[in-house]
Amino acid sequence: MTGLPQIAVRHYIATFVGCLLIALLPGAIGSAFPPDAWYFGLEKSSLTPPNWVFPVAWTSLYVMIGISLYAFVMKADGKRRPALVVFAIQLVLNGAWSWLFFGLHQPGLALVDIVLMWLSIVATIVMFGRESKLAAALLVPYLLWVSFASYLNFAIWSAN
Repeated sequence: MTGLPQIAVRHYIATFVGCLLIALLPGAIGSAFPPDAWYFGLEKSSLTPPNWVFPVAWTSLYVMIGISLYAFVMKADGKRRPALVVFAIQLVLNGAWSWLFFGLHQPGLALVDIVLMWLSIVATIVMFGRESKLAAALLVPYLLWVSFASYLNFAIWSAN
């Protein structure tokens, strides 16, 4: 019987690590498309934070997203597939944004992407919130940051 709790603990740890890795994936993809001379030459909003803020903010948010996913997965019953699909959609849109904006230099397409991302984050918060208030609450800072990032994206698109 002493082995049973260890198996359960390993399962929880593996699930937690898996959730964190899944949440960090868009950041890993995005890091392949760093700001370049094109970006630095763009006219930006006066509210644009210094460049060092973005990796700090995103890393913190990705960790919170991973913890949210873990809280949802551990609390949700068998009816979690639709919420996980919407969660996956927002992660794909998140990863695609850097490619569209920094990789392709297409702030207009990136703006469409970030609006769809924002909508899918709202949907994820609603769907996660049905099973876990903690999972939903952990996504609110993400939604707020993406709201701000949407403004910054719009400002660049409209000024350039």
